[in-house]
Amino acid sequence: MKRLLFMLGLLTCTAIVPVFAQEASAASDTSMWKYLGAALSVGFGCIGGGLAVGQIGAAAMGAMSENPELAGKAIPYVGLAEGICLWGFLVGLLILVLN
Repeated sequence: MKRLLFMLGLLTCTAIVPVFAQEASAASDTSMWKYLGAALSVGFGCIGGGLAVGQIGAAAMGAMSENPELAGKAIPYVGLAEGICLWGFLVGLLILVLN
């Protein structure tokens, strides 16, 4: 329930920006969508990566508490989950640079 309320609040904050924007020409209209797309890619990438790191990290810590030899096998999975955030940032950067 908390996740749903958080997502609805995030969506509301994102949707309010165009409502209060001034009237724009056609050239700056595409600029608005570019920035919105970059922000959404970074935001959703970081939210997904954070959720993944939280769950994988908790499972890794539980496994390492039972068998400390699993540390070397569990830590790379946390790094893979953090890579999701990096890909979201790279997509947002490419959206800003290439458009």
